[in-house]
Amino acid sequence: MSSIRCEQRPAHASGASLRPAAGGAACLERQERPLLKPGEQPPFEIVNPAGSAPVLFTCDHASHAVPQALGDLGLGAEDRQRHIGWDPGAAEVTRGLSARFDAPAVLSRYSRLVIDCNRRPGQATSIPAVSDGSVVPGNLGLTAPEAARRAEALFYPYHRAIDATLDGIRKRGRTPAYLAIHSFTPKLNGGAARPWHVSVLWDRDPRIAVPLLEGLRRRTGLPVGDNEPYSGRDRFDYSNDFHANAAGLPNALVEVRSDLISDAAGIARYTAILADVLAGILADDALYREAR
Repeated sequence: MSSIRCEQRPAHASGASLRPAAGGAACLERQERPLLKPGEQPPFEIVNPAGSAPVLFTCDHASHAVPQALGDLGLGAEDRQRHIGWDPGAAEVTRGLSARFDAPAVLSRYSRLVIDCNRRPGQATSIPAVSDGSVVPGNLGLTAPEAARRAEALFYPYHRAIDATLDGIRKRGRTPAYLAIHSFTPKLNGGAARPWHVSVLWDRDPRIAVPLLEGLRRRTGLPVGDNEPYSGRDRFDYSNDFHANAAGLPNALVEVRSDLISDAAGIARYTAILADVLAGILADDALYREAR
């Protein structure tokens, strides 16, 4: 896949807004051929936008929907609804946490196979041609203009919505905390079983991650991963890095094993576990400061 030449870049280091860069052929084509048709769902959803808590929950992989213009990407429904297309259960956990804390949440509304909202555009994993052993025919030989069209329609609006929601918290005189909610598959194709029930991914900022890890271990006695099955230090995680780490916001990425949140009972259980442990952490006024 060619790189996206008209990638939009942050206006400043804090990532408070995204603005279009200068144009080019790819940019002209994306403007002439919008990806989403009239009547299709927007690229993001904001839940509880007026929530009182200075906390933002996000869900980068909340949906396996594909825009009508792209058909089924050449995949059957079973493949599109696997973990390669979204994070099963993560949207429901995100909504539950938003309600528990009276906090806003921003959720993506299209499949990570169309464009991954947690990868920088232009990376090979941003629009994967192969994912966990499944070839994605609709992503093969993708041109730069088509990749840019997807980014303009889905990726950038989602991240602008996150920026706007964070700015809304700042306008109330508070420094936001940022929590990204994901799920991971119990086992990759040909890989080893993943024993963790919940994992916390983080990089340099321990303010949420460390007490969350400690609290989850005390609360559950279950296997809890520290930067497993991925690491927050590997720079694959666009959203936390761009919106939170760059701005010094307290943050963490939470992963729940998807088979444990595959039904209403599991979703309720793990939402309650996370909420109970997070309650004490998020109640500390000292948390809401930018790291220097």
